[in-house]
Amino acid sequence: MKHIDVVVIGAGPTGCTLAAELATAGRSVTVLDKRPAPSTLSRAFGVHARTLELLDARGLSDQLVATGAPSPGLKLWHGAALNLGRLNSRFPFVLVTPQRNVDALLEARARERGADIVRGFTVTGVDQDRDGVRVRGHDGSGEDVTFHATYAVGADGAHSAVRTMIGQPFPGQAVLRSIMLADVELANPPDNLVTVNAVRDGFAFIAPYGDNLFRVIAWNRRHQVDDSAPVDREELRATIRTAMGTDYGLGDVRWQSRFHSDERQVPQYRTGRVFLAGDAAHVHSPAGGQGMNTGIQDAVNLGWKLAAVLGGADESVLDTYHSERHPVGRLVLRSSGATMRMMTVRPWILRKLRNVAVSALLGFPPIGDAVARMFSGIGIGYGHRTGENALVGRRVEDLPTDAGRLYEVMRSGGFVLVTEPGAPVPGEIHAVTRTGAGPALLVRPDGYIAWAGDSTSGEWRGVLDRWTARTSNGAHAVSP
Repeated sequence: MKHIDVVVIGAGPTGCTLAAELATAGRSVTVLDKRPAPSTLSRAFGVHARTLELLDARGLSDQLVATGAPSPGLKLWHGAALNLGRLNSRFPFVLVTPQRNVDALLEARARERGADIVRGFTVTGVDQDRDGVRVRGHDGSGEDVTFHATYAVGADGAHSAVRTMIGQPFPGQAVLRSIMLADVELANPPDNLVTVNAVRDGFAFIAPYGDNLFRVIAWNRRHQVDDSAPVDREELRATIRTAMGTDYGLGDVRWQSRFHSDERQVPQYRTGRVFLAGDAAHVHSPAGGQGMNTGIQDAVNLGWKLAAVLGGADESVLDTYHSERHPVGRLVLRSSGATMRMMTVRPWILRKLRNVAVSALLGFPPIGDAVARMFSGIGIGYGHRTGENALVGRRVEDLPTDAGRLYEVMRSGGFVLVTEPGAPVPGEIHAVTRTGAGPALLVRPDGYIAWAGDSTSGEWRGVLDRWTARTSNGAHAVSP
C-alpha cells in the first residue's frame, strides 16, 4: 500500500477543488470516483460571486466566465427583483453556466497540479486508527485495492457511501418531490435576468446560458410522480405557462430529468481522520442555486487546513473546518428552505402578502443589498474571538496593492500579509503593500482575514503561528 497524504472520494466540483488545493500545497492526493468518466449532466448551473472570487484567487475565474452568461440579478414575482449589480466585487452577478463546464475546469486544474484521479473505482470500506485511514475498494477490472492515507474526505454526493461507512447520520426531511429540470431553447425568451415566478399550483425558474439556451426548473403541484418518471414536454410547457403566463415559445428540449429536494445536514463534518464536504455533508432546496457553490467553498476552507496540519500545524486547526463551515451549511439550508416554502405557499392571502412584502423589502436598498450579499456568498464570514479586530473572519476585499490586485497576489496559495503604505515589509512571509488607506491584514489562503492591525507591532506573527506552526502541548492551538 502506497501512503498518500489525503484520499478524496468523489471527483465532482468539491472533490476536485480540494484535490487541487492540496496538490498546490505540495501534498500527495488521490481522488477516487465510481464513475468511469466525468458526468455529462449539469444539475447545477449558477456560480455565485464568492465562488468566482475564490476561483479568481486561483487564476480560473476569467476562463469560467467566458463559458456562460452573467445575470446581474433575479426577476421575481410581481415586479420584485434582487439586484446583484451593487455587490462590492469584481463579479456583481451570478454566472449561469452548465455544471459540466465547472467540473471540467476544476478537474483539469487538479490534474495539472499533480493530483491523481482514479475513475471507475468503487469504495467498499473506510477504516481509521491513530496512524491513518485505509480506503478499500475495487477498480474497474474488479481488483481489490487499498489506499492508506493520513486523512480522507468524503465528497461523494448526497448519497455518500463514506458518510454511511463512518456512521454519520443525515437528519432532515424531504421538502418537494417531482421537480422538473430541463435545458431548452426559447423562441421568445425573457431578458438576461434569471426569472422566477410562483403561483398557487406551481413555480418556474428560467436562467439564460447564452446562445438561446436556458435552464428551466419547474414544479407542478398537481402532478407528483417518481423521480424516474420521464418529463413530458407538454407538462413542462403547461407548467411554465401556468407559472409565467407564457411558455416563451418553448422549442427544442435538449435534456430533462426529475429530482426531489431534501433538507439534510450531518451533525459533524469531522469524524476523526475523515471529513465530509459538499453534498455529502449537506443538501437543501435548489432555491438560490447554493449547492455546488457551498461545496466548492467547503473544499477551499478545508484544503489549506489539511495542508497546514500535514506540514506540522496543530491538529486543532482541523476542528475549525466544522466550526466555520457547519454554520454556513445550516444557514444555506434554512435560507433556501424558506425561499422554497415562500414559493410554494398555497392560500391566496399568503401569496398576496408574499408578493407585497418581498417587493417592498428587496426594493429598499439596505435590505436588498444585504440579501444580495448573503445570496452571493459575499456576506458570509466566520466571526472572531473576543479582543480581536472586527475585520477578523470577514472576507477580504480585492484590494489594490503594489503587486497588483490582492486576488492575483493570492494565487501563490499561502498566507499573504498586506502592510500599510510606508510600513516595512517583512521578508519571512509573502507580503505586499496596500495602495489605499486601511489597516494591515493577514489574509488566509481561502481569502478570509486572520488578523488586522498595525503590522509593525508584529502581532500577526503569533496569529500565523497559531494557524500554521507546530505547537507544543497545544499551547498555541487554534480555538474551533
